[in-house]
Amino acid sequence: MAQENGNGKVISNRETKSSAFITYFSEPENASQLYAALGDGEASPEDITYVTLEGVLFIARKNDLAFTVKNRVLVISEHQSTINENMPLRDLLYLGRTLEKLLDERSIYKRSLLRIPTPEFFVFYNGNDPYPAEKILRLSDAYLEKMEQPMLELPVKVININFSSGHKFLQECRPMYEYSWFIQRIKDYQADGWSRDAAITQAVKDCQTEGVLVEFIKKHGSEVANMLYTQWNWDDAMAVEREEAYAEGVSQGMAQGISQGISQVILDLLEELGEIPEDVVARIQAEESLDTLRRWHKAAACAESFSDFREKMI
Repeated sequence: MAQENGNGKVISNRETKSSAFITYFSEPENASQLYAALGDGEASPEDITYVTLEGVLFIARKNDLAFTVKNRVLVISEHQSTINENMPLRDLLYLGRTLEKLLDERSIYKRSLLRIPTPEFFVFYNGNDPYPAEKILRLSDAYLEKMEQPMLELPVKVININFSSGHKFLQECRPMYEYSWFIQRIKDYQADGWSRDAAITQAVKDCQTEGVLVEFIKKHGSEVANMLYTQWNWDDAMAVEREEAYAEGVSQGMAQGISQGISQVILDLLEELGEIPEDVVARIQAEESLDTLRRWHKAAACAESFSDFREKMI
């Protein structure tokens, strides 16, 4: 289901509740300032048109945000607490789906050159592990055979939005500065021993006192805290589940064989996606190569559909 913003531009909605980050930058005023801070020139809220896909590529809380402005399509991946090295590949698939949405499929068969928006890809990192202020991830890093100049390349710029990173982007984009300040305040309270829920609640109150995210909180009220509860509880649940699953697999491997243990871990992870196809189960259970199983384990941990996992099994 989609809804229109105040300027009549379409914004996609998910069946799942959107995160605070996505909701915040789904406001054209904030998106236009984000665009300007990324170095692409000035933009007004009226220039922003959202082209975010509706639940096609990502599942659950793994939201994304995309919009066009001045002949560019910016694919903005939601801030991540851990870095996903597969972001270039994911964004390649995302871009294809986005262009399908933007273009008339019949137009690609015309003889004249078809003009398309220039794509740009960004990830905003706010995890606790040390990470550079800025880093480029490339699609070619995943290629089995390395080439000096691959015919297909897709760079994704990862920007560290933690206060400690010192990235100039925070000073140049006021909306991102306020959002980062808000998240940092939550982390500070947690470091002092506060529970996560209490830290979030107090940080929202601090925003109102300090004049941070004022209009956003006024508009969304307690929903802001609820978004963060859902978002971070999901992160914690997934992290714990994967750690426990891997540990259980190793334990099983000691008694039954490491390959069988890892196979079971993979199947446990894939159950998150629904009923596992029989051919996938059979192939996993028949595989004896530890290197292959370890690769499949990593793929299962971040797979967002069975077709996605099948592609990584090749």
